[in-house]
Amino acid sequence: MTKDANLKKYSVYLAAGTGAFLLIPLIAMQFSAEVVWTLSDFIFAGIFIFGTGMAYKLITLKSEKTIFRVAVGSALFSGFALIWINGAVGIIGSENNEFNILYYLVIMIGIVGAFLSRFKAKGLARTMFAMVLGQTAIMVAALFTGMANVTHSSVFEIIGVNALFITLFAVSGLLFNFSVEDEIKDQEESRS
Repeated sequence: MTKDANLKKYSVYLAAGTGAFLLIPLIAMQFSAEVVWTLSDFIFAGIFIFGTGMAYKLITLKSEKTIFRVAVGSALFSGFALIWINGAVGIIGSENNEFNILYYLVIMIGIVGAFLSRFKAKGLARTMFAMVLGQTAIMVAALFTGMANVTHSSVFEIIGVNALFITLFAVSGLLFNFSVEDEIKDQEESRS
């Protein structure tokens, strides 16, 4: 099967999976007044889920290495979760707290770093560690500016949620580092 045919097949499966996932809130809306999605929510979620899945496929298209694929999946999942949680309920206070906008800077670090590194494992590892630093800086800023006193926030929650994402981005960075080591071993074996 050619790569184009494989990509088309993947796109169809991904679109079907995205549609199936969007049925969950649609059905939940029929039985609960707590689930209230608008048309724009469904459109955003559909584009976001499909786009993340396509990004995974396009980034891993040329790599047969399992560790690289896992690293890409880990990085995209972490970024996806950060955006989804921040948009749905917010990390500091509620989703309407303006401080939460800073978390999108972490995502921008990832996007810019990925393109600057040309999606190579070594550059992606550095990008993930830059995201760790960005996430840490936001956490420290939140604590020092009194965001723990905002309704629905506490020191424990701010540290806990940020530590989760710091860990996820760090694990992704380590996986990319292992991928670099794997590439180096392959190059050495091909020279022998």
